Amino acid sequence: MKTRVIIADDHAIIREGLKSLLEKKGVDVIAIAKNGREAIDLAIEHQPDVVMMDISMPDLNGFEATAAIRQE
Repeated sequence: MKTRVIIADDHAIIREGLKSLLEKKGVDVIAIAKNGREAIDLAIEHQPDVVMMDISMPDLNGFEATAAIRQE
């Protein structure tokens, strides 16, 4: 079974680069978020194994989003 990952970063080039690298290594990138609020919604919806979270994002930073995801 592949590891299911959500990537959360506010920079498109970083999101796409991480997605490409992870998929080349056989990781299943199941969703991509551009801010912390979106990451929370996607994590609740998809129940990933791992969330790769940028700590500095607009709207809701990675620390706050991670705390909310863990609380769920």
